[in-house]
Amino acid sequence: MRVGTLTGTLLVAVVLAMGCAGPKTEDGAQREEQEQRQFVVGMSQCNLGEPWRQQMNKDVAEAAKAHPELKIVFKDAQNKSEVQQQHVREFMQQGVDAIIISPKETEPLTAPVAEAYRSGIPVIVLDRAVNGEDFTMFIGADNVKIGRAAGEYLVKRLKGKGIVVELKGLMTSEPGKDRHNGFLEGIKGSQLQIVFDPDCGWQETRAIAEMNSALSRFDKIDAVYGHNDPSAHGAYTAARQKGREKEIVFVGIDALPHEGINYVKQGILDATFLYPTGGKEAVDWVLRILRNKEKPPKKVVLPTRIYTKENVDAGGEEIP
Repeated sequence: MRVGTLTGTLLVAVVLAMGCAGPKTEDGAQREEQEQRQFVVGMSQCNLGEPWRQQMNKDVAEAAKAHPELKIVFKDAQNKSEVQQQHVREFMQQGVDAIIISPKETEPLTAPVAEAYRSGIPVIVLDRAVNGEDFTMFIGADNVKIGRAAGEYLVKRLKGKGIVVELKGLMTSEPGKDRHNGFLEGIKGSQLQIVFDPDCGWQETRAIAEMNSALSRFDKIDAVYGHNDPSAHGAYTAARQKGREKEIVFVGIDALPHEGINYVKQGILDATFLYPTGGKEAVDWVLRILRNKEKPPKKVVLPTRIYTKENVDAGGEEIP
């Protein structure tokens, strides 16, 4: 066979092979491009002073590890709403593909979130809601339900009668309001009486100071309802310093393994209620929105559980 004939034969074979493979469809090309593209997501955390918020960031980072096409840019607002407002504007200027935000306060963050959403950036709001409907989706647990369950638990635990100190979270935030209102629903009709209810801003140090004040004012305290586990633990610490911890039932919310659940195992807290961070769910939905072009639900409500000394080793019990 001549060289020219061989070359021609090989060329025909290559053309036929290319023809058999077929041209890439437009959908296939777009899909390949999306799979290769890196998505940049801005994550604004209201503060990193609370263990629960540290856990949320860890959950986001851990979930993102499984997706190399995802880059998370973390920012800490250091408990300042004006700093968090700036975070949102910076993310917009940088042209991120999506924003995850856990707001410090509802009112101050409503407008910046709405601005980002209207500009076409998907915004997932975690834990604390903003007003209106100008956001992509909200992910969080039902704080009214958790507060109500805590109230019902104490009614049963105290046999329907007792003096209660409520150590509130930040009352300019939706979780603080909801955990208080839910608790009032849970104790309605009983003889449980809230005699002291300061705003501790979720901080254990403030809870210790406020509990010291309560202990000096009231000779009898039957229970402490802390809006989070650090507050409940702070109350226990103050009571123990005065030798009164054994006469008081302490209940908190969050149920982090190294914190609330561990406190129940140690007998420090009587009960803790799970408040999931939503970090993993936020990452899952970011990918479904950006990569798969899914339209998400406006709200995803995460389940909660109660942990007591009777069920903590079995993983707690889900609250229906």
